[in-house]
Amino acid sequence: MFERINPESMAAPIGFSHAVKAQGTVVYLAGQTALNKEGLIVGNGIVEQFEKALTNLLTALEHAGGKPSQIAKLTIFSVDPQNYRDNARELGKVWQRLVGRDYPAMTSVGVTRLWDIEALVEIEGIAVL
Repeated sequence: MFERINPESMAAPIGFSHAVKAQGTVVYLAGQTALNKEGLIVGNGIVEQFEKALTNLLTALEHAGGKPSQIAKLTIFSVDPQNYRDNARELGKVWQRLVGRDYPAMTSVGVTRLWDIEALVEIEGIAVL
């Protein structure tokens, strides 16, 4: 279903794929933050908030009939891109524990703030089932 494309003429991707080619039903996943069921941001720091946001995204995907390996594209919005980068190793461990070693095409974008002022990160995605 997926062909992950990482040309040798480009820098080796670490934690993402340069391109993902897919066929199937497309599921668009809304941006998820570290909101709990009560609508409150939870988690101290970028790593805990990333884990909750990713868990929320994966829950929505599961209820749409998908699984983590079917994520084709993610966009990660961070209010502090340097903090995100400084914690990349820990964030990668969260990714591998929840998703595995299948890496979608990914983009990280620094933003001034997110909808909820306490939110440090928001993750949106596209999956192909």
